[in-house]
Amino acid sequence: MVVDDHPMWRDGVARDLTEAGYQVTAAVSEGAQAVRVAPAAAPDVVVLDLQLPDLSGVDVIRGLLAALPGVRILMLSASGEQQDVLDAVKAGANGYLIKSAGRDEFLDAVRRTAEGDAVFTPGLAGLVLGEYRRLAATPAADTDRPQLTDRETEVLRLVAKGLSYRQVADRLVVSHRTVQNHVQNTLGKLQLHNRVELVRYAIEHGLDI
Repeated sequence: MVVDDHPMWRDGVARDLTEAGYQVTAAVSEGAQAVRVAPAAAPDVVVLDLQLPDLSGVDVIRGLLAALPGVRILMLSASGEQQDVLDAVKAGANGYLIKSAGRDEFLDAVRRTAEGDAVFTPGLAGLVLGEYRRLAATPAADTDRPQLTDRETEVLRLVAKGLSYRQVADRLVVSHRTVQNHVQNTLGKLQLHNRVELVRYAIEHGLDI
């Protein structure tokens, strides 16, 4: 699903996705409309503009996740401001791409988001990681920390290093689906929602080394 209030941009993004073989289940101009139609449209990925006329990007992200738990959200915004990026990620966005990105970069970002990767315009990943390191400076006590298997811990460590699921699969000589299953199991055990939160958890517990 594509959410953008600029008709030419929204239509162009939808056209690029369709030409690349994706099914665009909805293309809307307002945040409230996106939240309303999300359950019926049932997109795997939402390409969401940050600046919409009715709701803030953060409110739309939260509304989408409430309406359609498990949906993956890729921000596509003209803003690269630090606070905008961090607010979107903390609200639950899986990635953040600046609108100056080329068509191939955008389509690759959509593919990776669909696979569960955290995708950022170069430079923004370091910004998000730096913020999570700052938040992890005084980690909470983890006496009730869920127990992960050795393989889940290994996968978590590689994901925290920035490897894609396919790269993790190659490193461990397992299938891409196996890596996805390990990540989903880990998310469930830790009561986390997406890969970005998983990376933060790894940093907080010293697993990103």
